[in-house]
Amino acid sequence: MENTQKKSMGFGFYGWMLIIFQAGAFFTQVVFTNYPMNILADFYGGAKFVPMVFTAGTFVAIIMQLILSRFIGKIKNMKNLTIFFGAVSLLMGCVIAFYPVPFGFSAVWIGAYFIESVCVNMYCTFTCSILVGQWFPRRKGTIMGITTLLFPIGNGMISIFAANVFKGGAPNPASAFLPFLIVCILTWVAGLIFVKDYPEQCGAYRDNDRSFTPEIAKKIMEEEIENKKTTVWTTGHTLSNRDFWFISVTCGFLLMFSVGMMTQTAAIVAQFESLNYGMIMTLIMVFGIIGSYSLGLLDTRFGTKKAIAIAVVIMMLSGVFGIIQNAACLMIAMILLAVFMGASSNFTVSAAAQYWRREDFSSVFACLNPIANIFNAIAPTVIAFLLYTAVGYRLCFIAIAVAGVVSLILILLFSAKHVKEIDDKYREKAGKTLDDTLCDRK
Repeated sequence: MENTQKKSMGFGFYGWMLIIFQAGAFFTQVVFTNYPMNILADFYGGAKFVPMVFTAGTFVAIIMQLILSRFIGKIKNMKNLTIFFGAVSLLMGCVIAFYPVPFGFSAVWIGAYFIESVCVNMYCTFTCSILVGQWFPRRKGTIMGITTLLFPIGNGMISIFAANVFKGGAPNPASAFLPFLIVCILTWVAGLIFVKDYPEQCGAYRDNDRSFTPEIAKKIMEEEIENKKTTVWTTGHTLSNRDFWFISVTCGFLLMFSVGMMTQTAAIVAQFESLNYGMIMTLIMVFGIIGSYSLGLLDTRFGTKKAIAIAVVIMMLSGVFGIIQNAACLMIAMILLAVFMGASSNFTVSAAAQYWRREDFSSVFACLNPIANIFNAIAPTVIAFLLYTAVGYRLCFIAIAVAGVVSLILILLFSAKHVKEIDDKYREKAGKTLDDTLCDRK
Protein backbone atom coordinates (compact mmCIF):
# COMPACT_ATOMS: atom_id res chain seq x y z
CA MET A 1 0.00 0.00 0.00
CA GLU A 2 2.86 2.34 0.85
CA ASN A 3 4.43 1.85 -2.57
CA THR A 4 1.12 2.52 -4.32
CA GLN A 5 0.75 5.82 -2.46
CA LYS A 6 4.26 6.87 -3.44
CA LYS A 7 3.53 5.97 -7.05
CA SER A 8 0.22 7.82 -7.25
CA MET A 9 0.97 10.94 -5.20
CA GLY A 10 4.33 12.15 -6.47
CA PHE A 11 6.50 12.44 -9.54
CA GLY A 12 9.93 12.48 -7.91
CA PHE A 13 12.59 15.19 -8.27
CA TYR A 14 13.70 14.12 -11.75
CA GLY A 15 10.10 13.66 -12.82
CA TRP A 16 9.40 17.27 -11.86
CA MET A 17 12.44 18.37 -13.84
CA LEU A 18 10.96 16.66 -16.91
CA ILE A 19 7.62 18.38 -16.25
CA ILE A 20 9.38 21.75 -16.05
CA PHE A 21 11.30 20.93 -19.24
CA GLN A 22 8.16 20.04 -21.20
CA ALA A 23 6.15 22.95 -19.77
CA GLY A 24 8.95 25.33 -20.71
CA ALA A 25 8.97 23.93 -24.26
CA PHE A 26 5.25 24.65 -24.60
CA PHE A 27 5.78 28.15 -23.17
CA THR A 28 8.56 28.77 -25.70
CA GLN A 29 6.17 27.91 -28.53
CA VAL A 30 3.48 30.30 -27.25
CA VAL A 31 5.89 33.19 -26.65
CA PHE A 32 7.85 33.05 -29.91
CA THR A 33 5.12 32.01 -32.37
CA ASN A 34 1.81 33.23 -30.95
CA TYR A 35 2.95 36.55 -29.45
CA PRO A 36 4.55 37.79 -32.70
CA MET A 37 1.55 36.61 -34.74
CA ASN A 38 -0.96 38.33 -32.45
CA ILE A 39 0.83 41.54 -31.53
CA LEU A 40 3.73 42.18 -33.95
CA ALA A 41 2.41 40.92 -37.31
CA ASP A 42 1.71 44.43 -38.66
CA PHE A 43 5.42 45.27 -38.36
CA TYR A 44 6.56 42.25 -40.39
CA GLY A 45 4.19 41.82 -43.32
CA GLY A 46 0.68 41.78 -41.87
CA ALA A 47 -1.87 39.59 -40.08
CA LYS A 48 -2.30 37.30 -43.11
CA PHE A 49 1.36 36.93 -44.11
CA VAL A 50 2.90 35.99 -40.74
CA PRO A 51 0.47 33.07 -40.17
CA MET A 52 1.47 31.75 -43.60
CA VAL A 53 5.12 31.71 -42.49
CA PHE A 54 4.09 29.78 -39.36
CA THR A 55 2.11 27.32 -41.48
CA ALA A 56 5.07 26.75 -43.82
CA GLY A 57 7.43 26.17 -40.91
CA THR A 58 5.06 23.75 -39.22
CA PHE A 59 4.69 21.75 -42.45
CA VAL A 60 8.47 21.39 -42.62
CA ALA A 61 8.41 20.09 -39.02
CA ILE A 62 5.67 17.61 -39.96
CA ILE A 63 7.76 16.26 -42.85
CA MET A 64 10.74 15.91 -40.51
CA GLN A 65 8.61 13.99 -38.00
CA LEU A 66 7.30 11.61 -40.64
CA ILE A 67 10.85 10.96 -41.86
CA LEU A 68 12.03 10.31 -38.29
CA SER A 69 9.07 7.97 -37.68
CA ARG A 70 10.65 5.38 -39.97
CA PHE A 71 13.58 4.82 -37.64
CA ILE A 72 12.44 6.40 -34.37
CA GLY A 73 13.17 3.24 -32.36
CA LYS A 74 16.82 3.35 -33.43
CA ILE A 75 17.50 6.90 -32.20
CA LYS A 76 19.88 6.36 -29.30
CA ASN A 77 19.48 9.68 -27.49
CA MET A 78 16.13 11.46 -27.79
CA LYS A 79 17.09 13.84 -24.97
CA ASN A 80 20.03 15.25 -26.96
CA LEU A 81 17.79 15.76 -30.00
CA THR A 82 15.34 17.63 -27.76
CA ILE A 83 18.13 19.82 -26.38
CA PHE A 84 19.27 20.62 -29.92
CA PHE A 85 15.83 21.72 -31.13
CA GLY A 86 15.33 23.68 -27.92
CA ALA A 87 18.65 25.48 -28.36
CA VAL A 88 17.85 26.49 -31.94
CA SER A 89 14.38 27.63 -30.84
CA LEU A 90 15.87 29.86 -28.15
CA LEU A 91 18.48 31.26 -30.55
CA MET A 92 15.78 32.15 -33.09
CA GLY A 93 13.71 33.55 -30.24
CA CYS A 94 16.56 35.95 -29.49
CA VAL A 95 16.53 37.13 -33.12
CA ILE A 96 12.74 37.59 -33.03
CA ALA A 97 13.02 39.56 -29.79
CA PHE A 98 16.08 41.73 -30.39
CA TYR A 99 16.18 42.36 -34.15
CA PRO A 100 15.24 46.03 -34.77
CA VAL A 101 11.64 46.63 -35.82
CA PRO A 102 11.69 47.43 -39.57
CA PHE A 103 7.99 48.44 -39.94
CA GLY A 104 7.80 46.36 -43.09
CA PHE A 105 9.19 43.21 -44.63
CA SER A 106 12.40 41.94 -43.01
CA ALA A 107 14.06 38.86 -44.49
CA VAL A 108 16.11 38.33 -41.32
CA TRP A 109 13.12 38.45 -38.96
CA ILE A 110 10.89 36.36 -41.25
CA GLY A 111 13.69 33.82 -41.68
CA ALA A 112 14.13 33.57 -37.92
CA TYR A 113 10.38 33.20 -37.42
CA PHE A 114 10.24 30.43 -40.04
CA ILE A 115 13.10 28.48 -38.40
CA GLU A 116 11.47 29.07 -35.01
CA SER A 117 8.19 27.62 -36.30
CA VAL A 118 10.05 24.49 -37.44
CA CYS A 119 12.26 23.89 -34.42
CA VAL A 120 9.90 24.84 -31.60
CA ASN A 121 7.33 22.43 -33.06
CA MET A 122 9.92 19.64 -33.01
CA TYR A 123 10.98 20.70 -29.52
CA CYS A 124 7.68 20.91 -27.66
CA THR A 125 5.26 18.63 -29.51
CA PHE A 126 7.57 15.87 -30.70
CA THR A 127 10.91 15.04 -29.07
CA CYS A 128 10.09 16.34 -25.57
CA SER A 129 6.67 14.67 -25.64
CA ILE A 130 8.31 11.33 -26.49
CA LEU A 131 10.37 11.70 -23.30
CA VAL A 132 7.15 12.21 -21.31
CA GLY A 133 5.69 9.00 -22.76
CA GLN A 134 8.86 7.08 -21.89
CA TRP A 135 8.97 8.40 -18.33
CA PHE A 136 5.25 8.26 -17.47
CA PRO A 137 3.49 5.68 -19.70
CA ARG A 138 0.58 5.17 -17.26
CA ARG A 139 0.35 8.71 -15.88
CA LYS A 140 0.89 10.61 -19.12
CA GLY A 141 -2.57 12.25 -18.94
CA THR A 142 -1.83 13.85 -15.58
CA ILE A 143 1.67 14.90 -16.63
CA MET A 144 0.51 16.46 -19.89
CA GLY A 145 -2.38 18.08 -18.02
CA ILE A 146 0.19 19.86 -15.86
CA THR A 147 2.66 20.78 -18.59
CA THR A 148 0.02 22.17 -20.95
CA LEU A 149 -1.01 24.64 -18.24
CA LEU A 150 1.65 26.81 -19.86
CA PHE A 151 -0.52 27.21 -22.96
CA PRO A 152 -3.33 29.10 -21.18
CA ILE A 153 -0.89 30.82 -18.84
CA GLY A 154 1.22 31.96 -21.78
CA ASN A 155 -1.79 33.08 -23.79
CA GLY A 156 -3.24 34.81 -20.74
CA MET A 157 -0.06 36.84 -20.31
CA ILE A 158 -0.12 38.15 -23.87
CA SER A 159 -1.86 41.34 -22.72
CA ILE A 160 1.10 42.05 -20.42
CA PHE A 161 3.45 41.50 -23.35
CA ALA A 162 1.37 43.80 -25.59
CA ALA A 163 1.33 46.55 -22.98
CA ASN A 164 5.12 46.37 -22.56
CA VAL A 165 5.74 46.38 -26.34
CA PHE A 166 4.06 49.76 -26.70
CA LYS A 167 5.07 51.18 -23.35
CA GLY A 168 6.57 54.62 -23.99
CA GLY A 169 5.08 55.02 -27.47
CA ALA A 170 7.54 53.46 -29.94
CA PRO A 171 7.36 49.64 -30.13
CA ASN A 172 10.05 47.93 -28.08
CA PRO A 173 9.70 44.12 -28.43
CA ALA A 174 13.12 43.43 -26.89
CA SER A 175 12.25 44.59 -23.36
CA ALA A 176 8.81 42.96 -23.59
CA PHE A 177 10.25 39.59 -24.64
CA LEU A 178 13.17 39.56 -22.18
CA PRO A 179 11.46 38.18 -19.01
CA PHE A 180 9.72 35.49 -21.06
CA LEU A 181 12.99 34.56 -22.77
CA ILE A 182 14.72 34.15 -19.40
CA VAL A 183 12.02 31.72 -18.22
CA CYS A 184 12.32 29.70 -21.45
CA ILE A 185 16.11 29.47 -21.09
CA LEU A 186 15.91 28.36 -17.44
CA THR A 187 13.47 25.53 -18.22
CA TRP A 188 15.71 24.40 -21.09
CA VAL A 189 18.71 24.36 -18.73
CA ALA A 190 16.72 22.22 -16.26
CA GLY A 191 16.22 19.65 -19.03
CA LEU A 192 19.85 19.85 -20.10
CA ILE A 193 21.14 19.10 -16.59
CA PHE A 194 18.59 16.74 -15.04
CA VAL A 195 16.63 14.86 -17.74
CA LYS A 196 17.68 11.63 -19.47
CA ASP A 197 15.98 9.48 -22.10
CA TYR A 198 14.67 7.11 -19.45
CA PRO A 199 14.17 7.67 -15.70
CA GLU A 200 16.29 4.63 -14.83
CA GLN A 201 19.31 6.37 -16.36
CA CYS A 202 19.30 8.96 -13.58
CA GLY A 203 18.23 6.76 -10.67
CA ALA A 204 14.49 7.43 -11.00
CA TYR A 205 11.59 5.08 -11.80
CA ARG A 206 9.01 4.73 -14.57
CA ASP A 207 5.79 6.44 -13.41
CA ASN A 208 7.74 7.06 -10.18
CA ASP A 209 6.81 3.46 -9.31
CA ARG A 210 9.23 2.46 -6.55
CA SER A 211 7.75 -1.00 -6.11
CA PHE A 212 10.47 -2.25 -8.47
CA THR A 213 14.06 -2.74 -7.42
CA PRO A 214 16.61 -0.65 -9.37
CA GLU A 215 17.89 -3.84 -11.00
CA ILE A 216 14.45 -4.91 -12.25
CA ALA A 217 13.64 -1.38 -13.42
CA LYS A 218 16.89 -1.25 -15.39
CA LYS A 219 16.20 -4.67 -16.94
CA ILE A 220 12.71 -3.55 -18.07
CA MET A 221 14.24 -0.43 -19.62
CA GLU A 222 16.86 -2.42 -21.53
CA GLU A 223 14.22 -4.85 -22.84
CA GLU A 224 12.05 -1.94 -23.99
CA ILE A 225 14.95 -0.31 -25.83
CA GLU A 226 15.69 -3.56 -27.67
CA ASN A 227 12.01 -4.22 -28.51
CA LYS A 228 11.65 -0.73 -29.97
CA LYS A 229 14.13 -1.69 -32.67
CA THR A 230 11.79 -4.44 -33.91
CA THR A 231 8.41 -2.79 -33.32
CA VAL A 232 5.56 -4.34 -35.29
CA TRP A 233 3.91 -0.91 -35.58
CA THR A 234 5.98 0.33 -38.49
CA THR A 235 5.02 3.57 -40.23
CA GLY A 236 3.13 1.59 -42.88
CA HIS A 237 1.21 -0.50 -40.36
CA THR A 238 0.36 2.55 -38.28
CA LEU A 239 -0.87 4.67 -41.18
CA SER A 240 -3.03 1.81 -42.48
CA ASN A 241 -4.90 1.39 -39.19
CA ARG A 242 -8.40 2.92 -39.11
CA ASP A 243 -8.39 3.60 -35.36
CA PHE A 244 -5.16 5.52 -35.70
CA TRP A 245 -6.90 7.86 -38.15
CA PHE A 246 -10.03 8.22 -36.01
CA ILE A 247 -8.03 9.47 -33.06
CA SER A 248 -5.41 11.42 -35.06
CA VAL A 249 -7.99 13.52 -36.92
CA THR A 250 -9.90 14.20 -33.70
CA CYS A 251 -6.72 15.36 -31.97
CA GLY A 252 -5.98 17.44 -35.06
CA PHE A 253 -9.30 19.30 -34.91
CA LEU A 254 -8.83 20.06 -31.20
CA LEU A 255 -5.37 21.46 -31.92
CA MET A 256 -6.48 23.33 -35.02
CA PHE A 257 -9.13 25.47 -33.40
CA SER A 258 -7.40 26.01 -30.06
CA VAL A 259 -4.13 27.13 -31.66
CA GLY A 260 -5.75 28.93 -34.58
CA MET A 261 -8.18 30.94 -32.48
CA MET A 262 -5.46 31.95 -30.03
CA THR A 263 -3.52 33.60 -32.87
CA GLN A 264 -6.45 35.96 -33.55
CA THR A 265 -7.80 36.70 -30.08
CA ALA A 266 -7.13 40.43 -30.36
CA ALA A 267 -9.10 40.71 -33.60
CA ILE A 268 -11.95 38.51 -32.34
CA VAL A 269 -12.39 40.31 -29.01
CA ALA A 270 -12.28 43.67 -30.83
CA GLN A 271 -15.64 42.80 -32.44
CA PHE A 272 -17.37 44.17 -29.31
CA GLU A 273 -16.24 47.39 -27.65
CA SER A 274 -17.79 46.24 -24.36
CA LEU A 275 -15.27 43.39 -24.09
CA ASN A 276 -11.96 44.18 -22.45
CA TYR A 277 -9.04 42.31 -24.08
CA GLY A 278 -7.06 42.00 -20.85
CA MET A 279 -10.06 40.60 -18.99
CA ILE A 280 -10.84 38.07 -21.73
CA MET A 281 -7.23 36.86 -21.83
CA THR A 282 -7.24 36.50 -18.03
CA LEU A 283 -10.41 34.39 -18.26
CA ILE A 284 -8.78 32.31 -20.99
CA MET A 285 -5.78 31.74 -18.74
CA VAL A 286 -7.88 30.75 -15.71
CA PHE A 287 -10.27 28.41 -17.54
CA GLY A 288 -7.45 27.05 -19.68
CA ILE A 289 -5.64 26.01 -16.52
CA ILE A 290 -8.80 24.38 -15.17
CA GLY A 291 -9.42 22.58 -18.46
CA SER A 292 -5.86 21.37 -18.92
CA TYR A 293 -5.53 19.91 -15.44
CA SER A 294 -9.09 18.54 -15.17
CA LEU A 295 -9.07 16.81 -18.55
CA GLY A 296 -5.61 15.45 -17.77
CA LEU A 297 -6.94 13.88 -14.56
CA LEU A 298 -9.97 12.50 -16.41
CA ASP A 299 -7.59 11.02 -18.99
CA THR A 300 -5.62 9.17 -16.31
CA ARG A 301 -8.66 8.06 -14.30
CA PHE A 302 -11.25 7.19 -16.96
CA GLY A 303 -9.22 6.77 -20.13
CA THR A 304 -8.09 8.87 -23.07
CA LYS A 305 -11.14 8.18 -25.26
CA LYS A 306 -13.59 9.49 -22.67
CA ALA A 307 -11.45 12.55 -21.95
CA ILE A 308 -11.22 13.37 -25.67
CA ALA A 309 -14.99 12.92 -26.06
CA ILE A 310 -15.61 15.41 -23.25
CA ALA A 311 -13.17 17.90 -24.82
CA VAL A 312 -14.95 17.54 -28.18
CA VAL A 313 -18.36 18.23 -26.63
CA ILE A 314 -16.92 21.38 -25.03
CA MET A 315 -15.57 22.37 -28.47
CA MET A 316 -19.06 21.95 -29.97
CA LEU A 317 -20.59 24.14 -27.24
CA SER A 318 -17.95 26.80 -27.86
CA GLY A 319 -18.92 26.84 -31.51
CA VAL A 320 -22.65 27.12 -30.74
CA PHE A 321 -22.23 30.05 -28.33
CA GLY A 322 -19.82 31.82 -30.68
CA ILE A 323 -22.32 31.76 -33.53
CA ILE A 324 -24.75 33.89 -31.47
CA GLN A 325 -23.85 37.48 -32.21
CA ASN A 326 -23.56 39.25 -28.87
CA ALA A 327 -20.77 40.06 -26.43
CA ALA A 328 -21.91 37.76 -23.61
CA CYS A 329 -22.11 34.71 -25.88
CA LEU A 330 -18.69 35.49 -27.38
CA MET A 331 -17.21 35.67 -23.89
CA ILE A 332 -18.76 32.27 -23.00
CA ALA A 333 -17.51 30.82 -26.29
CA MET A 334 -13.96 32.03 -25.56
CA ILE A 335 -14.10 30.53 -22.04
CA LEU A 336 -15.23 27.16 -23.42
CA LEU A 337 -12.52 27.45 -26.08
CA ALA A 338 -9.98 27.95 -23.30
CA VAL A 339 -11.13 24.78 -21.51
CA PHE A 340 -10.51 22.47 -24.45
CA MET A 341 -7.46 24.49 -25.57
CA GLY A 342 -5.79 23.72 -22.28
CA ALA A 343 -5.99 19.99 -23.00
CA SER A 344 -5.67 19.93 -26.79
CA SER A 345 -1.95 19.14 -26.70
CA ASN A 346 -2.39 16.41 -24.06
CA PHE A 347 -4.02 13.84 -26.24
CA THR A 348 -1.46 12.95 -28.92
CA VAL A 349 0.90 11.68 -26.22
CA SER A 350 -1.89 10.08 -24.20
CA ALA A 351 -3.48 8.25 -27.13
CA ALA A 352 -0.22 6.67 -28.32
CA ALA A 353 0.74 5.65 -24.78
CA GLN A 354 -2.73 4.47 -23.77
CA TYR A 355 -3.67 2.22 -26.67
CA TRP A 356 -0.31 0.87 -27.84
CA ARG A 357 2.50 -0.92 -26.04
CA ARG A 358 5.42 0.89 -24.42
CA GLU A 359 7.78 -0.56 -26.99
CA ASP A 360 5.52 0.76 -29.80
CA PHE A 361 4.75 4.17 -28.24
CA SER A 362 7.44 6.22 -29.96
CA SER A 363 6.73 4.66 -33.39
CA VAL A 364 2.99 5.34 -33.18
CA PHE A 365 3.45 8.79 -31.65
CA ALA A 366 5.93 9.71 -34.39
CA CYS A 367 3.07 9.21 -36.88
CA LEU A 368 0.16 10.47 -34.78
CA ASN A 369 1.76 13.76 -33.80
CA PRO A 370 2.64 14.98 -37.32
CA ILE A 371 -0.82 14.00 -38.65
CA ALA A 372 -2.48 16.02 -35.87
CA ASN A 373 -0.02 18.85 -36.48
CA ILE A 374 -1.10 19.16 -40.11
CA PHE A 375 -4.28 20.68 -38.68
CA ASN A 376 -2.18 22.78 -36.33
CA ALA A 377 -0.08 24.01 -39.27
CA ILE A 378 -2.97 25.31 -41.30
CA ALA A 379 -4.88 26.66 -38.29
CA PRO A 380 -3.59 30.27 -38.20
CA THR A 381 -4.01 30.71 -41.97
CA VAL A 382 -7.50 29.16 -41.99
CA ILE A 383 -8.72 31.20 -39.00
CA ALA A 384 -7.29 34.40 -40.49
CA PHE A 385 -9.06 33.65 -43.77
CA LEU A 386 -12.41 32.90 -42.08
CA LEU A 387 -12.15 35.91 -39.80
CA TYR A 388 -11.74 38.39 -42.65
CA THR A 389 -14.69 37.14 -44.74
CA ALA A 390 -18.03 38.96 -44.84
CA VAL A 391 -19.45 36.68 -42.12
CA GLY A 392 -16.54 37.57 -39.84
CA TYR A 393 -15.68 35.89 -36.53
CA ARG A 394 -18.95 33.91 -36.48
CA LEU A 395 -17.71 31.83 -39.42
CA CYS A 396 -14.81 30.70 -37.24
CA PHE A 397 -17.25 29.41 -34.64
CA ILE A 398 -19.45 27.76 -37.27
CA ALA A 399 -16.33 25.84 -38.35
CA ILE A 400 -15.61 24.92 -34.71
CA ALA A 401 -19.14 23.56 -34.23
CA VAL A 402 -18.99 21.48 -37.43
CA ALA A 403 -15.53 20.13 -36.55
CA GLY A 404 -16.85 19.26 -33.09
CA VAL A 405 -19.64 17.12 -34.54
CA VAL A 406 -17.25 15.33 -36.91
CA SER A 407 -14.74 14.77 -34.09
CA LEU A 408 -17.37 13.32 -31.76
CA ILE A 409 -18.38 10.78 -34.42
CA LEU A 410 -14.74 9.82 -35.03
CA ILE A 411 -13.80 9.37 -31.38
CA LEU A 412 -16.89 7.24 -30.75
CA LEU A 413 -15.86 5.04 -33.70
CA PHE A 414 -12.39 4.52 -32.19
CA SER A 415 -11.98 1.03 -30.69
CA ALA A 416 -9.17 0.02 -28.32
CA LYS A 417 -10.33 -3.58 -28.74
CA HIS A 418 -9.73 -3.39 -32.49
CA VAL A 419 -6.23 -1.96 -31.89
CA LYS A 420 -5.53 -5.01 -29.69
CA GLU A 421 -6.77 -7.38 -32.42
CA ILE A 422 -4.51 -5.78 -35.04
CA ASP A 423 -1.59 -5.79 -32.58
CA ASP A 424 -2.04 -9.53 -32.02
CA LYS A 425 -2.11 -10.09 -35.79
CA TYR A 426 1.14 -8.19 -36.37
CA ARG A 427 2.89 -9.82 -33.39
CA GLU A 428 1.88 -13.32 -34.42
CA LYS A 429 3.16 -12.70 -37.92
CA ALA A 430 6.46 -11.37 -36.53
CA GLY A 431 6.84 -14.38 -34.20
CA LYS A 432 6.43 -12.32 -31.04
CA THR A 433 4.65 -13.45 -27.87
CA LEU A 434 0.93 -12.71 -27.55
CA ASP A 435 -0.27 -11.48 -24.17
CA ASP A 436 -2.98 -9.42 -22.45
CA THR A 437 -0.97 -6.17 -22.18
CA LEU A 438 -3.49 -4.22 -24.24
CA CYS A 439 -6.60 -5.78 -22.73
CA ASP A 440 -9.11 -3.51 -21.02
CA ARG A 441 -7.42 -0.25 -22.07
CA LYS A 442 -9.92 2.49 -21.19
